[in-house]
Amino acid sequence: MSSITKWTGLTALAASMVLAGSSAALALGPTADQRADGVIVVSGNTCTWTNAHTSANAPSALTVDRTTVNTPGGNLSCGGGITAGLNNNPAFSFDDANGLAKTDAIDITGKQSFVSCRFKATDIVWNRDGSTRKYVNQAFTATKVSGSFLCPGSVTTAAGGASVLFH
Repeated sequence: MSSITKWTGLTALAASMVLAGSSAALALGPTADQRADGVIVVSGNTCTWTNAHTSANAPSALTVDRTTVNTPGGNLSCGGGITAGLNNNPAFSFDDANGLAKTDAIDITGKQSFVSCRFKATDIVWNRDGSTRKYVNQAFTATKVSGSFLCPGSVTTAAGGASVLFH
């Protein structure tokens, strides 16, 4: 698989991690039920994280603590030789009556072999899956912020390429 194809998938991860926008720190530590899990498929490889801390329970506005997504050694785990790290604390707002969530930005760095790329996506909309607290992304585009010349300038993530479950 070409480097560009793999980076297209990594950008999908970046854009799809559901973790977006605010750099505000979490004011209080989470309770046991203020958590988020995520899944994204990147170039045929699955990336997941579990039990990331959130500042509130959905559908209240909340932020996700990036340090609990980026835990060294495994909270954010990808197959296929891809590593990734979230650069911001994502902020979510919810339109519960219409089954939607929105993040204002996702900023992530991905690395495969010796190539590192940083991407940012803005104004991402998520659809709630039935009556659960699982949200699935609508299509969006992430733009390259920095990194190797091998990184594409932007990548579009198809609808359904990522999900997040608040619990």
